[in-house]
Amino acid sequence: MNHHSNFFPQLQCKFTWLIAPDCKGRSATDRKKADSSFDPLQNRQQTEGFNVSLSYLKTVFSQDGPFDGILRFSRGEAIKGDIDFRFAILCAGFRLFHQQRLIADQSTALLSRAAPFKQGIGRCTYSTNKVHDIGQPTPATHPQLLKEGEITPGITTEEYISRRKRLLELLPEKSLAIIAAAPVKMMTDVVPYTFRQDADYLYITGCQQPSGVAVLGHECGLCMFMPEATRHDVIWQGEVAGVDAALETFKAEKAHPLSKLRDILPGMIRGSSKLFHNMQTATPIYTELDDFQRAALTGKVKDLSNLTHELRWIKSPAELKLMKEAASIVCQGLLQTMLHSKMYPHEGMLAAKIEYESKMRGAQRMAFNPVVGGGSNGSVIHYSRNDQKIKNGDLVLMDVGCELHGYASDLTRTWPICGSFSSVHEELYNLVLETNKESMKICRPGVSLREIHNFSVEMLCKGFKEIGILKGSGSNSYHQLNPTSIGHYLGMDVHDSSNISYDRLLKPGVVITIEPGVYIPSIFDGPDRYRGIGIRIEDEVLITETGYEVLTGSMPKEVKHIESLLNNHSRGVGNGGAK
Repeated sequence: MNHHSNFFPQLQCKFTWLIAPDCKGRSATDRKKADSSFDPLQNRQQTEGFNVSLSYLKTVFSQDGPFDGILRFSRGEAIKGDIDFRFAILCAGFRLFHQQRLIADQSTALLSRAAPFKQGIGRCTYSTNKVHDIGQPTPATHPQLLKEGEITPGITTEEYISRRKRLLELLPEKSLAIIAAAPVKMMTDVVPYTFRQDADYLYITGCQQPSGVAVLGHECGLCMFMPEATRHDVIWQGEVAGVDAALETFKAEKAHPLSKLRDILPGMIRGSSKLFHNMQTATPIYTELDDFQRAALTGKVKDLSNLTHELRWIKSPAELKLMKEAASIVCQGLLQTMLHSKMYPHEGMLAAKIEYESKMRGAQRMAFNPVVGGGSNGSVIHYSRNDQKIKNGDLVLMDVGCELHGYASDLTRTWPICGSFSSVHEELYNLVLETNKESMKICRPGVSLREIHNFSVEMLCKGFKEIGILKGSGSNSYHQLNPTSIGHYLGMDVHDSSNISYDRLLKPGVVITIEPGVYIPSIFDGPDRYRGIGIRIEDEVLITETGYEVLTGSMPKEVKHIESLLNNHSRGVGNGGAK
């Protein structure tokens, strides 16, 4: 039994060449029928469009029966619709499996010409026009992720082109924007960290791969300098987008290999009045150019993020759809993690659980390393060690977010691992919860994030004084308990559009977080019962035309809801686990 036996049963099957190998006809009506059988390997120059090895075919078919030829036609001339494939096979008894796509045969006109050969011939048409991998998902390679016309999931070509036009409107005449992709960062000499694209480069190009440089100008449009993959690179890292992908997929007006940048970019710089570039991902490949250095010395070089953050601040409907999906994913993931916490009260396990649940729901990565602070670790605002077992009776604060196709979510909940809030915990928790809810009520167009923050500070200060943990009236005492802002902008980055002032009046389409908290260090000069407690309640809020919409509203935060959820679920889990 040979290794093709599963696919190619021992049948005496005839393949008949229906189109003469020397035919020069360019349409289905003037094709010439072959007058005899022949060896296609001897006529390879005439068999245009073959994407599969003829020697492989002949080897396979010779094991299963005589091999006379293959029905061929180019570029679907006898095919209706948008199907793009190069040759077909009419066979009797079996199908060809060679990593090709099976396509329903629509070529009735061509099949009718095979009438003299119909006896013993079945009807199977196979595409051998391989879908080309450009190193990131496309509608052809990942139809489950992208629709036709999208460059990245949910974002169309038209939207990317619109972004470039709007950026050009902000660029002064004869100025140039240079936007570098994020570099690959190495964890060890041969092991890279997981790559994440620079948000500005992704926002303008849609390219999710490292090392490229995009240039945008009034005269050149979008010009992309693309890395060139060697055979070694492809073997070890896979395919990457090159010049062809820049033109065909990302719709650049011009594209060059990255190796040509030093020859082409200097002339573009000399012809510009000002240069803008994203300083955080600036790369020596262009910053060390003499012309760039001269422009910097004369004050012609500016930070591009001042312009791109302006564009990214207000989200489009397509962006908001992705952000709502990202928020839904992290809510579902954190809910499952909360239900998991009573049986597995370990910071590391809960961090692993939220990452698992988020990725299982479609997220590509976490938006940041999950903060899982049990007990006094919850009072460390950006705690990230996640290496402690959480004591029974302690609270756990989880600040988590996932990233979906370039857009981040951000959510925090705090709850008691044992399933019940102590009286001290509940007292502080309810103060933070009421501040969270009341702060949301003033979210609307025309109000600034600074105003919302000041409102939250007043509310928390009043509550802290009533409880007795804040004695003085100075801001220093308050900032020991809560040194953070009420929130931040959210989008492609967790702290999105960071160049936009918190004094800016909010507009519809802006997404912010509302995250009041209290972080009482163990060394705090106050009542012992409050020391080492950390509580934060964070939600994502979309500013709408008439007010606000809470994107993370499905995640419980009321004391009674959390306790009911943890205790009712845990009893069920406990019973199930005892079986």
